[in-house]
Amino acid sequence: MKLGFIGSGNMAKAMMGGIISSNILKADEIIASDAFAPSLEKAKAELGINTTLSNVEVAENSEIIVLSVKPQFYAAVINEIKDVVKDNTIIVTIAPGQTLARLHEQFGRDLKIVRCMPNTPAMVKEGMTAACPNEFVTKEEVETVLNLLNGFGKCAVVSEYMMDAVVSVSGSSPAYVYMFIEALADGAVCDGMPRDLAYKFAAQAVYGSAKMVLETGMHPGALKDMVCSPAGTTIEAVRVLEEKGFRSSVLEAMKACTKKAHSM
Repeated sequence: MKLGFIGSGNMAKAMMGGIISSNILKADEIIASDAFAPSLEKAKAELGINTTLSNVEVAENSEIIVLSVKPQFYAAVINEIKDVVKDNTIIVTIAPGQTLARLHEQFGRDLKIVRCMPNTPAMVKEGMTAACPNEFVTKEEVETVLNLLNGFGKCAVVSEYMMDAVVSVSGSSPAYVYMFIEALADGAVCDGMPRDLAYKFAAQAVYGSAKMVLETGMHPGALKDMVCSPAGTTIEAVRVLEEKGFRSSVLEAMKACTKKAHSM
């Protein structure tokens, strides 16, 4: 198999689904394992991939292996597969806190490792993934991994010291955005809008605003200023958000998230 996944949860399925639908790999070129059989069966039914209950089988037969299990299971999984992983296999990790040095120590030998941090919008092919390869991954191999990551969104290579910040600005941030959308909708409901319509208006406003940042290349502050007419409704709302510590709350939340990621 060209690509193997150890773990078949939501993130793994999002990644596999994007790679298949983008025609980067065919379903029969992907194999996944999982200790939880129902999750594996669901992945097979939805995506048509090969499946096995054996992590060792995945490790023995894949050119690229994605470790898509929770951080607390990494040590056990690596201990199980480390002796069967071939020297030219590329290991891709997607868990916070698993540094390249720690992974090297756990595998016990020089291997090609790419540390990544995707996020859940990968489920709709709008993910943002950071990638950090170790010194044993060639330029061509990095491009191969990036091609896979681009199958479910966008990606960028970053230095490893940035990876904890990536967790807070991208990996975890969809949760903050969903809270913001929910709050926007709640405000609209307070003013008489039906909830289903409120969610639609709020979500589209956030989606469109993000697209403006990405497609215009303008500074977010300049885009904000375009909406804020003198003595208007928007600047009054911005004034209250600043008074209530909106930006400070976001910054403090991100600092806490980064600190937690660093300690894992």
